[in-house]
Amino acid sequence: MKVLLINGSPHAKGCTARALEEMVKTFHEEGVETEVLHIGNKDVRGCIACGRCGELGHCVFNDIVAEAQKKLEEADGLVVGSPVYYGSANGTLISFLDRLFYSKQKSLRMKVGAAVVSARRGGNTATFDELNKYFTISEMPVASSRYWNQVHGFTAEDVEKDLEGLQCMRVLARNMAFLMKSIALGRDQLGLPAQEEITFTSFPDGL
Repeated sequence: MKVLLINGSPHAKGCTARALEEMVKTFHEEGVETEVLHIGNKDVRGCIACGRCGELGHCVFNDIVAEAQKKLEEADGLVVGSPVYYGSANGTLISFLDRLFYSKQKSLRMKVGAAVVSARRGGNTATFDELNKYFTISEMPVASSRYWNQVHGFTAEDVEKDLEGLQCMRVLARNMAFLMKSIALGRDQLGLPAQEEITFTSFPDGL
């Protein structure tokens, strides 16, 4: 089992990183391999809707998104961590996720996803909802904890005091490890659910 963790914060050792670190420790206890990819300080452009990924199988731009695509192919799960900026996820992370998910959506099916957010005070649940939409449009089972996956603090040292938040990270990692192992077992014994071709519904003018 392997999990790819995305740190969408520009701070490699900030609050979001501290939350992900707690998950990494627990994953290792559960026998799950991990890799953390820091993308928050990268120059990531948004999707330009060129459609080339449908032909190439990957995004046309060769940057950190292309690197993540290759790593995600080998992973059984994906954790996306983001700080809260103006009640929303980091803009760099959103550009990254738009391109990653649009170009690799078919290969994400049945990989387990989880979102983690950090804020000094507010905006956590709005950002949490925003990130979960990427998983639920891609046939990815979503792992949960005993509370929303969030930590509070202005610094990593502040997060150390958020004992409930750190506990949520540990519970989340254990639940995610269980889901990944269960899906792998089910794939071997039962096979994956049947998959239909995508049906697009468009509406005539005037309706």
